[in-house]
Amino acid sequence: MTHNLKRTFAMLLLAIFGSTILYNCEPDPDSLGEQLFNDDAAQGNEIAYPVIAYNYNNNDSIRSDAARLISGLSETGAVSTVGVLGAFTESQFGMQRASYVTQLRMPVDNYDFNGANPKVDSVVLVVRPPANTASNTYFFESDSIKTNTFEKSDFPVDGVATAVSIEKKTYPVRKYGKIGGASKSMKINVHEVTTFLDSNDDKFKRSNAGTSISTGELLGSGVFDGNINSISVTKKSDNSVVFTGNLGFRMKLSNTNFFQTHILDKKGKPELQDASNFIRYFKGIKISVDETDRYLYQFSPNDLQLIMYYKYDKTENGNTTRPQTNLAFNLGGASAHIGLYEYNNAGTPAANAVAASNSSVGDEKLYIQGMGGPSVVMKIKDETIADLRKIYVEKKAGILSAKIRVYVDPLSWKNTNSTEDRRFSILTNTLNSNGTIDFSKLAYTSDLSTGLGLYNYNKDKDYYDIIVTKTIKDLVEEKKETVNGQDVPIVNKPLVIGAGTFAANATGTLLGVRNTTRAFDMNRIILTGIDKANTNPKRIQLLVTYATKK
Repeated sequence: MTHNLKRTFAMLLLAIFGSTILYNCEPDPDSLGEQLFNDDAAQGNEIAYPVIAYNYNNNDSIRSDAARLISGLSETGAVSTVGVLGAFTESQFGMQRASYVTQLRMPVDNYDFNGANPKVDSVVLVVRPPANTASNTYFFESDSIKTNTFEKSDFPVDGVATAVSIEKKTYPVRKYGKIGGASKSMKINVHEVTTFLDSNDDKFKRSNAGTSISTGELLGSGVFDGNINSISVTKKSDNSVVFTGNLGFRMKLSNTNFFQTHILDKKGKPELQDASNFIRYFKGIKISVDETDRYLYQFSPNDLQLIMYYKYDKTENGNTTRPQTNLAFNLGGASAHIGLYEYNNAGTPAANAVAASNSSVGDEKLYIQGMGGPSVVMKIKDETIADLRKIYVEKKAGILSAKIRVYVDPLSWKNTNSTEDRRFSILTNTLNSNGTIDFSKLAYTSDLSTGLGLYNYNKDKDYYDIIVTKTIKDLVEEKKETVNGQDVPIVNKPLVIGAGTFAANATGTLLGVRNTTRAFDMNRIILTGIDKANTNPKRIQLLVTYATKK
């Protein structure tokens, strides 16, 4: 790997994991003491304890509206959003299919279409990748980018046939699922939405809202072959750029009559009077795929473009011409955005394990899936805390390190057809008394800035270490926390582990406990859970290293 490539990859990791990476510079309070040792070379006494770990059912549903599709903030404060399209089926988790619904708005109220007698020429939908991925080797391998240049003698420039040079660059998107062969292409459909998308209605905020959303006319279809393109058109005569098509997948919609009758023919009528009228008249579009077993890929909802090209009458000095112009609908900003996810997982190992989950004893295999699939709950036993407290009191022991080690299941999950690499952070929340996830704060702490541990997948050893040093020390030493103005003992709370990471701004500051990538994280993974016989060396365990005074 070249120096530049390494630097690019490192910059990407910093962008993705934000403040998580910064913990290398300033140790997480939950890992104090860890920096004194190198990996497994810690000195002192190490003792292992069993951990209760079981599967948690999210009912194949997740909050997936505009407030949850946030991946971060740019240096200018602009919101970066991510959506998912496609479908993937495999034996462990079953089928997961992702669609997307959004509202659209006119660029201005009472749009006058420049002149009389406007007629549609064509309508194009452009689906773009998440921000800044074109130059990022994490999403696009540099040796896989293809550049084609060709010439055209009759390219229309201001209505005149012009000789131009056209450069087209092709980038393969990062896929999660099957790759190549018959799995290369998917049919993408665009439908009119006929249900008003009330963004204040909770039923339009979740990934299973598809049952509440109806569609009408098919506006067009296109075949996506897994690649996105950028195009630059340059005049041969003076090398001036006459057209630039930024990176994306451009799909020409065939139902131009819909846009003629529903948009252009409504010129000057109440339907186009203002945004409130318009979103109740033209309620939105749905983007979906036909297939159920290809791959999932990510796109940028705020960068979607729907462009209508049309001609109109223009009269000057008694002469009437029909120049072409375009109208770009607004699909970002205040519009409703909903990621819709479908599941067909009946009878799969993941569904069976979730249905039979045992929160008292734990489960032998643990299933984690983004976009509303199952999570995992881990609980340190109360008797473990009692035993460690006894050591602490009787031996005057100081805890140097504590981590929950959980292994990737070696036999039942290996997605060899995907570019996914299983390197992802995991979220930690706690459970409320009624068994639901508590999103009011991170596990064990009310301070968001100190609640995020550094959880790394160790490729060589196939395990995750979840650092819980401060957690164990606080419980063993019977520390207190302030709740509603009262000092109360810290409680031994379960951890909820899910695919994804926390969203951050450009400087790495976390955006809040609810702002995570769970709603669009495509990863899924199987971990090894408990072993009732305690003979499996790769069973989930709490590893505590402590030292005593001589």
